[in-house]
Formats: sequence, C-alpha cells, structure tokens
Amino acid sequence: MRRFVAAIDQGTTSSRCIVFDRQGRIVGTAQREHEQIFPRPGWVEHDPRTLWRNTEFVLGAALGNGGISAGELAAIGITNQRETTVVWDRHTGEPVYNAIVWQDTRTDALCAELAGTEGPGRYAERTGLPLSTYFAGPKLRWILDNVEGARARAEAGDLCFGTVDSWVLWNLTGVHCTDVTNASRTMLMDLRTLQWDPEICADFRIPMSLLPRIRSSSEVYAEITSGPFAGAPVAGILGDQQAATFGQACLSPGEAKNTYGTGNFMLLNTGETPVFSKHGLLTTACYRLGDRPAVYALEGSIAVTGSLVQWLRDNLGIIGSAAEVEPLARSVDDNGGAYFVPAFSGLFAPRWRPDARGVIAGLTRFVTKAHLARAALESTAFQTREVVEAMRADAAAQNLDLSLTTLKVDGGMTANSLLMQFQADVLDVPVVRPVVSETTALGAAYAAGLAVGYWESTDDIRANWSAERTWHPDMPAPRRAHLLAEWDKAVARTYDWV
Repeated sequence: MRRFVAAIDQGTTSSRCIVFDRQGRIVGTAQREHEQIFPRPGWVEHDPRTLWRNTEFVLGAALGNGGISAGELAAIGITNQRETTVVWDRHTGEPVYNAIVWQDTRTDALCAELAGTEGPGRYAERTGLPLSTYFAGPKLRWILDNVEGARARAEAGDLCFGTVDSWVLWNLTGVHCTDVTNASRTMLMDLRTLQWDPEICADFRIPMSLLPRIRSSSEVYAEITSGPFAGAPVAGILGDQQAATFGQACLSPGEAKNTYGTGNFMLLNTGETPVFSKHGLLTTACYRLGDRPAVYALEGSIAVTGSLVQWLRDNLGIIGSAAEVEPLARSVDDNGGAYFVPAFSGLFAPRWRPDARGVIAGLTRFVTKAHLARAALESTAFQTREVVEAMRADAAAQNLDLSLTTLKVDGGMTANSLLMQFQADVLDVPVVRPVVSETTALGAAYAAGLAVGYWESTDDIRANWSAERTWHPDMPAPRRAHLLAEWDKAVARTYDWV
C-alpha cells in the first residue's frame, strides 16, 4: 500500500531525506553532513560524488528509521541547494570538476565582462536576475573555460550540466532534466517562455546540448531504475526556497515566507505574472504544477545567516556548538553597540554589492563574546528587514496588496527564540512558525504527491498547515529606529573593500 511520500533535501551543508504521511507529519528521517571545500578565498566547492553517496545513504536510512519499506512510497520528491553547478560526463557519470557552490565568488570578473556597457541588469528583463556570481550560468562558463578539455567535450555533446536536482535525478533514474524553479536560477532561462534562451547561451558561450530539459515542478519524471527503490516514481522537483514556499502553503499572491538556513531567503508569491523588481529583489519561478501556468515570486536572498553561527563555532571558537549561541547571546541585554555585517561573499539582496566584505563595527573594550554572539543573530533580523522593505516598495510600485500582517518562518534558526523575538521586534509584525518546521522537504513531498494523486489538490496543503508558535513585537518604535540606523551605518562600512 502506497502510504507515504519521501523528499530528498540535498542542501548546502547536508543531505537529508524525510518521509511524510498524508497529514504532512514526519514518519522517518535521516541526515548526513558533507565537507565544505575552500580552495581559495571566495571559492566554495562540494564533491559531487559525496553529495550523491550521502543522498543515496539518507534515502535508505530514512525508510529504515521509520520502519518503512520502499513499496510503501507513493512518490519521491527532490529539493536542493539552488545555483550550485555540476558538470559531468554523459557516458560515465563522472564529474569533470567539483560542484561550484552558490556562495562562490570566483566569477566576479566574468560577470562584469558579461555585463559590458549595459551593466548588471543586462538580462534582467528576460531572466529576472542581475548578473551576479550567485547564479549557475557564470559558474558553468567558468568550468568550460578553466577545466582542461571541458569545452571541447561539451561542444562534442559529451557533457551534462545541472543544478544539484539534475545531478541527483540523473543518478537515480538516468534522466537529464530540471524543473522551472531551478532553471530560473541559472540566468539562462527566459521567465516568460520557461525555455532556455539561445541568445543568452550564445553570449555566455554555453553549448545548449549541455542543458537539461526544463519540466514542471510536479509530474512523474521517471522511475528509479535499480536498487532497493527500483520502480518508485520521482515526481516532484523544487529549488529549496520555492519548496519551502510551497510547504508553507504560500499559494496566493501576497503570501510570503522566510527561510532561515545557511542563508536567508524570503519569497513573495506574485501570481501567474512575473513582477520585475526595481528595488534589488529577484524575480523567479515559484512553482509550476503539471501543465498549469507557472506561478512567480519576488525573492530576497541573503547570503550569510546560519552560516555565520557556524563561522563563530568553526573559525573563532566562540561557541562549541550552534545550540550554544542563544544562551550566550541571552547572557547580555543587548549588542553592546556592536554590529556584525557578514558580507563574506559580498552583499546579496537588496544591495547587491559584490565589492563588500564582512565587518564588525562599534567595538569598544566593553564588548564581549556574548555581545558578538548577539550581534551575529541580530544581523539576520536586520538583513531580513531590508528585504521586507524592498518587497513593500516593489509591491507598491506594481499596485500589489502587500500588507505584511504576519511572517511565516521556517528553517533551523527558527528554533532560536531570541532571534525570532528580535525578528518580530525589528519588523513590527508577528512571526509565526508552523508545526512542521521542515517545510523545504515538505514542499518537495507535496509536489511529488500531487503528481501521483496522493494529495488531491492544493487545498490539502492548506488544510495541513498549522501554527506552532507566534512571536509578537514588543519593542518601542524609537528603539527600533535607532537600531536600524546604526545597522545601516555598519553596512556602509563594508563597501568598496575589493
């Protein structure tokens, strides 16, 4: 009996698999971290073979931990770290180079070259994206230009490119495709046609034979070809932030969610028409169900939030584990006048300053490691406030109704009550965490389950969503205004560093 749906969540720091029942409850889970590879300053890589091995392991382990057999799976969905770029041999499956991670900044000069006299917005009206090191297209071009023999093999039709969803799907099924949400993060897809743009590919000098077929986010792509899961259909693909939006039931225009993970990502559903930002946000495909029209979103992407806590642990040794950051930060009443701007990979939305680098501003002899821990957490909330303000400005310009009365949140950092309260305070709106906080995996499971009829419609998704905890704002307006002004001064100090 097909009683469950599994979701593979291949993320920036780990691979996970979570198995859900019809009510969206977790019945089995497994997780395995992988190495972060830093060959040079600004370079971030993963070993694609390790990503696949870990994915294969957690799929089996999640079923085992839940006492579930493969025959009980109605479908499998995939969600993934977006923009991270893999190129592999079409015949052997061997990667030609490490996966270049979305945080990687090595393509900065290439992006400036591609922008030319038209500037970073050269392709924005077609792709919804500024030319930035963030996206997959420039990373693919770098591999073709810098890995020995890669361009010749690509032009001969011997190589495949994909974001991580394509890499996982290819290893599971042998099928080379992606969905509209991941394709929209490459800078190579036209948002209106939902197809690869031949002119942009030519400008990037990317042979189109490399590219996967673009399909919807919810359909049966293929069945797993071998092993213990043979015959199980892979039926849903969503980039991780779109998956979280779907899992949070943000299914109507004007509904928004914020995911607190390695970075922070806020998405606002704008309906079936792409809205092009004038205030530093990205326009992206949100999801497409089967042959229905695509739904679009405005997105604010913040590069460093949860990974800043890792940095405090691994690079500075201020904490021994991520769980220690909240009690340490709670041991002081405020940030002691210190502001931490983690522009390790430049600044993403809404400022888009690749020249920025991280700073800690306002230091005095009074400041302790507890103040730094608090400043690190507060930086996440301040950056989120900037994205919300940009969304409000874009919505007003487009005559969209975005009166943000609550913010739905998910991701690992939502377990930090100090951060969530401060987020409510600086936004001046309630912050709501759902019962099932693993909304990224849940969204991928929903996409897969809808494709095979496990869930009948998106009404089932809405019915499954419920709030677990709400934080209400409790900060005087003058205090909020002071903190935001000081934060803005600190951010200005990061500019023009490189």
